[in-house]
Amino acid sequence: MTTAVLQPALALPVRPVEKATAEPPWVRLLLIGLALAFLGIFLFVPLAAVFYEALRKGVGVYWQAVTEPDALAAVRLTLLAAAISVPLNLVFGVAAAWAIAKFEFRGKNLLITLIDLPFSVSPVIAGLIFVLVFGLQGWFGEWLSEHDLKIIFAVPGIVLATIFVTFPFVARELIPLMQAQGTEEEEAAVVLGASGWQTLWRVTLPNVKWGLLYGVILSNARAMGEFGAVSVVSGHIRGLTNTLPLHVEILYNEYQFAAAFATASLLALLALVTLVLKAWVERRFAD
Repeated sequence: MTTAVLQPALALPVRPVEKATAEPPWVRLLLIGLALAFLGIFLFVPLAAVFYEALRKGVGVYWQAVTEPDALAAVRLTLLAAAISVPLNLVFGVAAAWAIAKFEFRGKNLLITLIDLPFSVSPVIAGLIFVLVFGLQGWFGEWLSEHDLKIIFAVPGIVLATIFVTFPFVARELIPLMQAQGTEEEEAAVVLGASGWQTLWRVTLPNVKWGLLYGVILSNARAMGEFGAVSVVSGHIRGLTNTLPLHVEILYNEYQFAAAFATASLLALLALVTLVLKAWVERRFAD
């Protein structure tokens, strides 16, 4: 009796399960073609044009443009601003992400909002804020002048502006990662007698090391390429307060196109290195 009942069910043909994301081949080819066309028009062609214009008048002109004193000063200042801002943002990002992801406290949502502030405020407005606070006619301008301290139109102002526009990157990479990992491992470490610093160094940071490195790479890329906020606070003093983006603008406005594109190619090379590091970190993070 049981066998007779089961036989018709076993004899039913099994239909292949269709993929929910299955699309006709022409749709896939169309989407891939549109993506490649978009990348070609807005990324590869401009990038190739920069290097073509930089080398169009020969390697000698290119080398002279990137090694002249003002260009070297711009490179040093750009690297200095990144070397100061990125480690500070690293410390802030780890501390903020650890506090937000691992603890509950009043003002948590406010802290998250403040971290996102540079994403919503124009860099030019950020630069104007620093001028209002530290400029000669600003809130602390008179006190700074009396003590012979200069922030605006000097290196400290450039560093402050760079810190402001880059400080969300590390924190924003670590917060969701730490929240997804939970607090079980940290609680187990505390139960076993680990101190707060031991828990941070031996449990928390090893679990987020690739996300941390990813945030540092993004922060460094933004620090070296920032224009708006730095332009407001720099004063455009040749050889003193011009970063690489500002130096490119000055050369272009002076119709020194070969020198401008040569200097811009340095920023493009830095961007390519950043993309390679970013891809490597993403692959390691996925593994």
